[in-house]
Amino acid sequence: MISRLAEKLYSNAYLLLSLTALFWAGNFVLGRGIHEFIPPIALAWTRWFFATLVVLPFAIPHLKRDWPVIRANLPILAFFGIIGVGAFNTLSYTGLNYTTALNGLVMQSSGPVLIIIASFFIFGDKISLRQALGITFSLCGVLLMIARGDPSVLAGFELNTGDLWILTALSLWGLYTACLRLRPAIHSLSFVATTFLIAFAINTPFFVWEHMNMRQIQFDAPTFAAIFYVSIFPSVLAYICFNRGVELIGANRAGVCLHLVPLFGAILAITLLGEEPKTYHFIGIALIFAGVTLAARKA
Repeated sequence: MISRLAEKLYSNAYLLLSLTALFWAGNFVLGRGIHEFIPPIALAWTRWFFATLVVLPFAIPHLKRDWPVIRANLPILAFFGIIGVGAFNTLSYTGLNYTTALNGLVMQSSGPVLIIIASFFIFGDKISLRQALGITFSLCGVLLMIARGDPSVLAGFELNTGDLWILTALSLWGLYTACLRLRPAIHSLSFVATTFLIAFAINTPFFVWEHMNMRQIQFDAPTFAAIFYVSIFPSVLAYICFNRGVELIGANRAGVCLHLVPLFGAILAITLLGEEPKTYHFIGIALIFAGVTLAARKA
């Protein structure tokens, strides 16, 4: 009974992608909130170190069975581990040290468009009118909530160094998502364990450099709590959910669900931080849901 329910949930792309957006919303808020206490590369390095430790015991049986396929496909797995896991998160955390949450959310709203661009140039995927309209609706909802109903907020938007870091990270994420169709035929736990380990390894020399020449991580209770969250929810669980969602409905349709990240961010702010819900919240939520539903529907 439980295994049947789990299998049914694992086949529900929109539930999996919604959970991904929820976990990443918390990661975004946390990454900005603790940027003064945990250096960006240290946060990424410890994140993948502990995420690898968490997933490895469950993945070992699958890794043993999949090892011939893994060994034969190490270049493409290294590609996924470097750009979609290691570089994407390190660049995102670095950007959050130099920009505001507002700018970061505006940058993140470009994610679905960057996925579509990557899919078009690499694989020749075309976007339908329905998808274009859905992206437009959901993007309007995102920008409405980010601007808090005041267009003048967006009119004063200016790019800075942190925004460019985040935009670079999102471009790599678009490339990662578009190329997931090239993923070798291995178990999902084998895939995340391998890419997490690669991300940890590729971040190690940068972590050593940051520790020796820049800021150092201070291990205290809040630091451990932050590392626990980013290692479990936006790492192990979110990557499994997102990879499966893309497998089920494709990169372009799954990418639109990234617009749920600022939506969940607003909901978390209202429920956990006591922010008062405004009219623009409800209008923005309606636009995002309408856009995601329209773009995600299969023609």
